[in-house]
Amino acid sequence: MNWSPWIRQFHRWVSILFTAIVIAIFAMLGAGQQPAEWVYYLPLPPLFLLMVSGLYMFFRPYFRKRGGATIT
Repeated sequence: MNWSPWIRQFHRWVSILFTAIVIAIFAMLGAGQQPAEWVYYLPLPPLFLLMVSGLYMFFRPYFRKRGGATIT
């Protein structure tokens, strides 16, 4: 099973979620509301997921099995 398209799609959706959370926090601050302190921690779980999936996609080409000539 090829996981690459699934991880890529997951990364896209989590990035949308992360962006929406950050925009909501800035909108609350711009409206003059002071959110609770725990609201500032909401972007951290999606950010961690973005880091893991992004690192996977970055290093995948380096660890993929290459076909072709082998050294004898």
